[in-house]
Amino acid sequence: MVPITVNGVRNEIAAAPETPLLWVLRERLGLTGTKFGCGVAQCGACTVHVDGAPVRSCVTSLAQVEGRAVTTIEGLSKDGMHPLQKAWIAEQAPQCGYCQSGQIMSAAALLAEKKNPTRREIVLHMNGNICRCGTYPRIIAAIERAAREG
Repeated sequence: MVPITVNGVRNEIAAAPETPLLWVLRERLGLTGTKFGCGVAQCGACTVHVDGAPVRSCVTSLAQVEGRAVTTIEGLSKDGMHPLQKAWIAEQAPQCGYCQSGQIMSAAALLAEKKNPTRREIVLHMNGNICRCGTYPRIIAAIERAAREG
């Protein structure tokens, strides 16, 4: 049994220590907001926070998060109205929506670190998150809006 806290709830997970966190979240805990994209930490669709820092859950093992706090898109806010989530809706950021939870989790880490990032800082920080639909201008606008309206 591996103890982890996910979205504020302590869990004892019966899985091999090398099991990717992504599969624990999706298959063991039913938290399907975190998506499988590439499986090699290159697209960002599986981004979650571990102790507040963004990580790619597809290449993060269960053993690596033992005793640590994991936050998924479901735990970002209790009512789904985190400033980024509201800004995403206002700016109509998603198209297909598949990458959006990872995008939002990466953006949340940026805004937790820097309350009012420049456009360049946003672009550099978000560089590792791929949107196959190409909604980057709307994603950037949503992050700027969330920073402004916080």
